[in-house]
Amino acid sequence: LERSRRTGIVFPLEKLARSLAPGADTARFRLFQPGLAALQRAETLFRSGRDHAIDYVSSAVRTDHTPPPALPEVCFIGRSNVGKSSLIRALFSLSPEVEVRVSKTPGHTKKMNFFKVGKKFTLVDMPGYGYRAPQDFVEMVEAYLQERHNLKRTFLLVDGVVGLQKTDHIAVDMLEEFGIPYVMVLTKIDRASRGVLLKNVLEIQEFVNEKTQGCFPQLFLVSSLEFSGVHLLRCFVAHVTGNLPTVDAN
Repeated sequence: LERSRRTGIVFPLEKLARSLAPGADTARFRLFQPGLAALQRAETLFRSGRDHAIDYVSSAVRTDHTPPPALPEVCFIGRSNVGKSSLIRALFSLSPEVEVRVSKTPGHTKKMNFFKVGKKFTLVDMPGYGYRAPQDFVEMVEAYLQERHNLKRTFLLVDGVVGLQKTDHIAVDMLEEFGIPYVMVLTKIDRASRGVLLKNVLEIQEFVNEKTQGCFPQLFLVSSLEFSGVHLLRCFVAHVTGNLPTVDAN
């Protein structure tokens, strides 16, 4: 793709920044801005091959049922119906044989689902909170976050159309209390108008800046339908799991 169109797909936050008033501070919009070579290296991690199998491993409702913590790990957590499983399926789209179940019914994910990405890292799809959350959600998730010492980053998904909700604030408080490093990902950006999306981005950016300690200062915007931001998120996952230690700037 030519550069301007590629920027819009890979860096949707940068594209959105063009709607801000001249002179607005956008430094936090581009803290993680890898070059094309880094993005391509990250994509190889998400493409299965003979010596690099990407597989669903197992599901668990208790930490003593989880796979051994042998690899760096990332987990994805968010409110029911935030589009978590759809995003994970988009991340694994280069390996279509990987089965990530996506349901039209909110709260479909009732267990912690583990996906092994070769010998590089593990990705965990956590149950949704809020509407139709599993009865033992708090016990399951709190135990996982506190005991999983190979957990490198938690990805907290927030609906880009409605912004932070009360249940999201509870999740933030839990992550902050446990000292878990996390990053906020705004989903469904294709469903939000530019004005609504910009309003939510600025409000969440201010919240992260003023109210959080463990949250990465840059937001990530994604659309699982249009694949906007998916390439950048793959690259960030590769980076935080130690599989892309140096990231050349764009």
